[in-house]
Amino acid sequence: MATELSIKIRERRKIADQAASLPIETIEDLRKAHYLSLTLPKKYGGEALSLYEFLLLQEKLAEGDASTALSVGWHLGVVKELSEEHIWEGAMYDFLAKEVGEKQMLVNRAATEPATGSPTRGGIPETKAVKKGDQYVINGRKSFTSMAEVLDYFIVTAYIEEKKAIGSILIPKETNGLHVEKTWDTLGMRGTGSDDLVLENCQVPSKYLVEINDKPKKPKPKGWLLHIPACYLGIAMAARNDVIEFAKNFQPNSLKHPISEVEHVKQKMGEIELKLMQARYFMYSVAEKWDQHPESRKSLAGELAAVKVVATNAANEVVDLAMRIVGGRGLSKTMPFEQYYRDVRAGLHNPPMDDMVLQMLAKNAFSS
Repeated sequence: MATELSIKIRERRKIADQAASLPIETIEDLRKAHYLSLTLPKKYGGEALSLYEFLLLQEKLAEGDASTALSVGWHLGVVKELSEEHIWEGAMYDFLAKEVGEKQMLVNRAATEPATGSPTRGGIPETKAVKKGDQYVINGRKSFTSMAEVLDYFIVTAYIEEKKAIGSILIPKETNGLHVEKTWDTLGMRGTGSDDLVLENCQVPSKYLVEINDKPKKPKPKGWLLHIPACYLGIAMAARNDVIEFAKNFQPNSLKHPISEVEHVKQKMGEIELKLMQARYFMYSVAEKWDQHPESRKSLAGELAAVKVVATNAANEVVDLAMRIVGGRGLSKTMPFEQYYRDVRAGLHNPPMDDMVLQMLAKNAFSS
């Protein structure tokens, strides 16, 4: 299924890149395949995918279009986290789970803000929710809201004034005062359509306050965030596959054979294979550990973070090597490599950041 979807969405990759938004046709393909409920428990109509399976599908999907894979990875990851961590009280979780399972509704968190940057850095959201009667009135702006134009539900982080704490509020797309401002004009991963979400006196019932952080909590490792490195390794795999085809079929008139037989090309191809092998074995071995030893998950924070750093950096190196094999023509818009080159760079800016991971690993080493 993931392979078939990958082939379909690959055909729209350029369109998504040019429009800087996720094509509606792609969402419909995912809905028809019931891809959006794969990480739901089976009682809600899902497949309860393991982390290992989730990453396999996401990597394959990213070979077709990384923007689609990263976008839907956020949705599937949120669904997986909510079902496994039991973060929400029963009624609201049942409501959203049925929306996803029965209607293939699309959901994502909206946490990043222009003033605070990534929520992983610990900034207090400027978005505020004020309780009036049995409603919350929300005002604020969220940036980097992946799939903003096509989402059905937003899980918005806000400062909840009457509780003096940060919380998350579920907001349906049809809520009055909610609109999407087209701001997404980036170098890479343009098809995610990560525009700004603007909230102006949005009102939702108080029961839609689904999370509240009113007590200090030690962050838990989140295995589902490995969908990020899986996506960027998917880009690297696509570049690898395309450069093999190019090298086997390109023969300048100065040679009596294709460039795949040239020594320096073989050397670069060998480096590509080695980097992919190392990164993929690392990622899938950690995913396997997560699935098979749930009692040890609390101790996996360092390995999960390290996978992201290793995989995204390896993916960048692989695409760079592919570009060097193809040469100057790889910069042409008629070939796929320049988009791989742009898209793969975004992985360096997805959480967790390299500096934070290295600091954490150093701290763990010195405290052991």
